Amino acid sequence: MSGVDQWTLIGVAQATFVGLAVAGCLTNRRRVLVTPLYALAALASLVMLIAALGALFASDAVVVSKRLLPVGLPDIKSHLRLDGLAAVFLVIVNIAAIAAALYGVGYDAHTPEPARVLAPFPLFLAGMNIVPLADDAFTFLVGWEFMSLASWLMVLAGHDREENRRAALVYLTMAAFGALALLMAFGALAGAGGGYSFDAMRAMTPSPGIATLAALALLLGAGSKAGLAPLHVWLPLAHPAAPSHVSALMSGAMTKVAIYALMRGLLELAGPPQWWWGGLLAVIGALTAALGALQSLTQTDTKTVLAFSTIENIGVIAAALGLAIAFRASGQPLEAGLALVAALFHALNHGLFKSLLFFGAGAVLHSTGTRELDRLGGLIHRLRWTAPLVLVGCIAISAVPPLNGFASEWLVFQSILDATSLQHWELKFTTPLIGALVALAAALAAASFVRFFGIAFLGRPRDAAAAQAHEVSPAMLAAMAGLAALCLAFGAWPGVPLEPLARVAAAAADPSGATTLLFVGGGDGHTAWLAVAPRGNLTAAYSGMMAALGLAALTGIAVGLASLVSGARARRGPAWDCGFPDPNPATQYTASSVGQPLRRIFGSVVLAARDRVDMPPAGDQQPATLTSTIRDPAWHFLFDPLIAAINRATERVNALQFLAIRVYLSLMFAALIGLLIIVAVAR
Repeated sequence: MSGVDQWTLIGVAQATFVGLAVAGCLTNRRRVLVTPLYALAALASLVMLIAALGALFASDAVVVSKRLLPVGLPDIKSHLRLDGLAAVFLVIVNIAAIAAALYGVGYDAHTPEPARVLAPFPLFLAGMNIVPLADDAFTFLVGWEFMSLASWLMVLAGHDREENRRAALVYLTMAAFGALALLMAFGALAGAGGGYSFDAMRAMTPSPGIATLAALALLLGAGSKAGLAPLHVWLPLAHPAAPSHVSALMSGAMTKVAIYALMRGLLELAGPPQWWWGGLLAVIGALTAALGALQSLTQTDTKTVLAFSTIENIGVIAAALGLAIAFRASGQPLEAGLALVAALFHALNHGLFKSLLFFGAGAVLHSTGTRELDRLGGLIHRLRWTAPLVLVGCIAISAVPPLNGFASEWLVFQSILDATSLQHWELKFTTPLIGALVALAAALAAASFVRFFGIAFLGRPRDAAAAQAHEVSPAMLAAMAGLAALCLAFGAWPGVPLEPLARVAAAAADPSGATTLLFVGGGDGHTAWLAVAPRGNLTAAYSGMMAALGLAALTGIAVGLASLVSGARARRGPAWDCGFPDPNPATQYTASSVGQPLRRIFGSVVLAARDRVDMPPAGDQQPATLTSTIRDPAWHFLFDPLIAAINRATERVNALQFLAIRVYLSLMFAALIGLLIIVAVAR
């Protein structure tokens, strides 16, 4: 596809998003517009996806095309750039966007005020597409703010609930902090000359101090949006508050746009990467992964479980990206490319299975009216189509072969094993810690989703809402089925998406173009459908197709042997009741009881998890109560003290509004003298 064709498609899609935002304001009075507007949003996202795929599969992964638009700041205008790295994230964003728009057709069919979501929804999509295309700081921040403010409006869609209003306030505060940090980073990189285009920043070589300042500001600004600890506190509040298809976009796509900002900034704009940037990011990512996985085990709200799981997966991606930066700074482009490909592939896979799982949680909410795991159960019999699709997502996110989650996490561990070759002793000591934390996060994530699916879909209904659940609309099922199919396809044939990702990663890991990444056996490109070998040979290879066939064969053999030995047809009998034949569904395991052992082992220190049993006195027929408490260390050690300090400071500053006029005049005069002194000294 030619550059002209790609930019024409992009222009049409972005104009469509803006037009849909205007039309979305009318949907409260004309509900008949809901379906066509979502359909047009899906079509515009499909157009963007086609343009991105054309760039991704182009022969040149470094630069595909550039455009200069006569809008924006007078001396800067708007620079746009479509290269391989941007194309990868445009693919991630628009696959999730197409699925979310299709899902929204069924989800918003009976929403009382659809305009609260449908008006900002296209602007949200437009912002997430602008950020990867931006090639100057102004355009980047405009897209970033569109993305942030539009998603904030959708988090606030359920404004009648106090928890939603609090979630929106925390999210808006963190979004403003992140944008300010990014503005500082771009200001530092632009320097005194004010070169705010990214080409100007690439051409400069900032001093080590300026580069470090910019890198830390990028980490704060983009890391807060991605959900890296300890700046993750908005995410488990905002994602459950938003409508389910918006939650899927925020988790599956928006956090990846933040990862893109980290990659673009740390690998290109901030000058030659320093090894300790990568080490710091890898450690923060590993800690984030472990913390997110542990906290997902303590939650009983379905969407909150998924939100903390997003934090875990973002941590895994950040750990791989940190290793890529460390490898590149150490002069190891091949290992850097492998780590970067692992980060890109896991970002793509997470966008698929996490969107699928949020759609599944929305289907459960839509059919039962509740998000509480302890009120669910037995849904596999009521949601006969939703249940297997959610099961695919649970297996994928648990990194179980042959699905896509295993393929990308396997590559992450390959990169961690390669980290033993890093030169700096600090990295040699921290790499085992990073590997242990990522492995712990993977194990806890698997336990969390065994708990998630088992409590919600298996067993008996714990509540009338679960017993009377009904299947969701065909549009919602189609969105889930499409993502589940991609999870299966990318797991069985991981070499197919890895080939273009490898070219993009090689260009980012080694700008000289001298490094080529081989991801198929023998490096001939003809066995990509069968096996993946990160180093171009079969010493460490993985075949998703062979794993799938092997598991199918073993399952068939086991079933055949069982049938042969039993010598009879399949029989149905009562489920094992643990010796307590009580038909009351309350005797089943709950979400809290399943997670209690791991919460006690790991959470007693990290989350200060405590269980308190209140027993009534002898003769009192009141039931005993169990109270479980946990705390998020980020709130306890960082944000709560910070909020208290700000409140104390504002109470003192508040006294300034009660001073006499002569005091105000004196303060203004003192400020003027101070500014004049600063100007004189500066000259």
